[in-house]
Amino acid sequence: MTESGYHKPIMLKEVLGLLDPAHCTATVDGTLGGGGHSEGILELLPETSWHFGIDRDAEALAAAGERLAGYANFMELYGNFFNMRELIPLSEYKLPGVDGILLDLGVSSHQLDDAKRGFSYGAEAPLDMRMDTSAPLSAYEVVNGYTSKRLFEIIRDYGEERFASRIANAIVREREAAPIETTTRLAEIVKAAIPAAARRDGPHPARRAFQAIRIEVNGELEGLGEAIRNAVSLLNPGGVMCVITFHSLEDRIVKNVFRELASPCTCPPSAPICICGKKPIVEILTGKPIVASESEVNENPRARSAKLRAVKRTHNELRG
Repeated sequence: MTESGYHKPIMLKEVLGLLDPAHCTATVDGTLGGGGHSEGILELLPETSWHFGIDRDAEALAAAGERLAGYANFMELYGNFFNMRELIPLSEYKLPGVDGILLDLGVSSHQLDDAKRGFSYGAEAPLDMRMDTSAPLSAYEVVNGYTSKRLFEIIRDYGEERFASRIANAIVREREAAPIETTTRLAEIVKAAIPAAARRDGPHPARRAFQAIRIEVNGELEGLGEAIRNAVSLLNPGGVMCVITFHSLEDRIVKNVFRELASPCTCPPSAPICICGKKPIVEILTGKPIVASESEVNENPRARSAKLRAVKRTHNELRG
């Protein structure tokens, strides 16, 4: 397996163990990135089976396409995995569904490391943060155009930042003098807005605010639950879906949707029998999320916050 300039696939062994590509007729990587997970899947997937890779980052899609060009059963698809049902050509390939789906959420290491993309607070670049560079909304519009109230809400809710009000007010105050155009300028403003005692230890003080703005720019959480439900609907009975998250907001949504699909009954606990007729759509395979091993974290520190959850599709119909 070759390494690319993109991220090392996190918990690859665990993902492959859950998906079991050797026994799949079709699989999907909904967040293709540099293709590391997909390469691992394709190495085990029968040549007569199909693997579809989706990404809304055209640069990542091109790199992954080059990396995986040797696999005749691989198809790259440009788009957002939120639209997976429309993107996967099941009827064209006479497939009733797929047997494995992987979602590796959040920003890729390559996007963070490529300064010009504007994701990082540690390197000067234009404020951008778009995973899809053709999208109309960038971090510049959010930072320079949103009201103080809206900035506060985003930084509080998406960044879980306790100094969200101070940061939002500082951004608005500074942009009145001149537009905030670069990542380093925004990082300076955020850092100055946080009390000195609160920024002595831990990660960079701008980390949470940058995360919040990135989530807003890319719409990472709005509609995520429905996107997961739609993806599950593509699974054949017995098919497995794996989701890797990197912060509590994502993980909470994934956990709640999986629980809802595994226990959809709405009857009161006192009811002697189920009368709502709602049957489990999935079986939860990971009671607690799987986390990266100590050796993997030592080799790839970005795996530290990763959590892997998985479900298996039942034979019951997904309603709604």
